[in-house]
Amino acid sequence: MYAYDTVAEAVNGLKQRGYTIDFNLEADRVYCPQRALALKPADFAITEFYRFEGESDPADEAVVYAIESKGGKKGLIVTGFGITAEGLGEEMIEKLRMKR
Repeated sequence: MYAYDTVAEAVNGLKQRGYTIDFNLEADRVYCPQRALALKPADFAITEFYRFEGESDPADEAVVYAIESKGGKKGLIVTGFGITAEGLGEEMIEKLRMKR
């Protein structure tokens, strides 16, 4: 795994390494509206992840997930640090929890 000091560094580094699709986290899938691409939890693997903790502001806490679909499409999910059950399906929570 690589070492990054900030979320921006992680996103830029991963994009340079081919993780170019920006996914939004939804209840039971990740979705890229620009490409109309949706993946269920079973359709992708988390290949890397990076946690960032804000020194003084909890709003600065985030996780960057690098994911790859079964078809080889690579992208990113950037989300708040505390994955909670609110709004996410059980399968998605379990997928993300495996890498925390």
